[in-house]
Amino acid sequence: MRKKGLIIYFIAVVFLLAACGNNEGTQESDENTNESTESITVTDAYDETTFEEVPERVVVLEWVYAEDLLALGIQPVGMADIENYHNWVNIELELSEDVVDVGTRQEPNLEAIAELNPDVIITAGYRHEGIMDSLEEIAPTLAFNPYPEEGQGNQFEEMKTTFNKLGTLFQKEDKATEVINGMEETFTSVAQEISDANVENNSFVLSQAYTSDNNPVLRLFKDNAMAVQIMEQLGLENAYESEGFQLYGYDEASVEALQNFQDANFFYIVQEDDNIFTNQLAGNPAWENLSFVEEGNTYGLPGDTWTYGGPLSAEVFANQIKNALTE
Repeated sequence: MRKKGLIIYFIAVVFLLAACGNNEGTQESDENTNESTESITVTDAYDETTFEEVPERVVVLEWVYAEDLLALGIQPVGMADIENYHNWVNIELELSEDVVDVGTRQEPNLEAIAELNPDVIITAGYRHEGIMDSLEEIAPTLAFNPYPEEGQGNQFEEMKTTFNKLGTLFQKEDKATEVINGMEETFTSVAQEISDANVENNSFVLSQAYTSDNNPVLRLFKDNAMAVQIMEQLGLENAYESEGFQLYGYDEASVEALQNFQDANFFYIVQEDDNIFTNQLAGNPAWENLSFVEEGNTYGLPGDTWTYGGPLSAEVFANQIKNALTE
């Protein structure tokens, strides 16, 4: 009887341990399930959007967000205006040939987008407010604002914030941090190279110039422009000032507007076939008599210089400024 009792006792212990083991396994399984199904909430310019899983099929309607995806190691399935993206965005990472063009940035093709069955659409709100409902019918749509209103932050900080939000959406926070750190390291390195080159004058005016109705027009970049904020992180100082806030970060002006800033270095972006300085303004005293022209302190940047991109484009721009100053 005693031996039988011991046998029953050991059997009971074995069942108890097995039950505990099963319970622990169930709990661990539940915990793993919770981790794999944890939702992701991202705030864009309008609202919060919650995703139950990481989106895989992405359509992007603005170049800066396509660039952001590539920086995170993600290829979109569809994108707006691929041809001109290649003409302007000069980062080393390449867009896959499999990416489908879905029309222009101004008027994307809704049918082409729908055919791609995206999990998410990413765009700039200011471009597509009129079709947001249509985009939302296709897939959850994130619309960011690269041009903050006055008092709501600056373009450079917004760029970094949105990039990090995309890192969260695609669960690539570590990669996003790596990219931002790499950008800041580039700024530090470029600033040191400019300093080592003994550039005496760190004051600048940045312009993008073109012809409109046969008249030369200059975009003069203000302090809220991302390009200016990048240049200031390189140890330079924006000399251009004007009254009033400009959402896109620049005034459109004539050459006469440069009279008050001619002691600065003048950086300019022009297209080869539309160089107003060697065409319309050649021989014009309003241009030729400016101090930075007479003293040779004008610096041409490549015609495809892109001043509206993400972290990788910011690095390219910083190196373009350095090359213009030191070569």
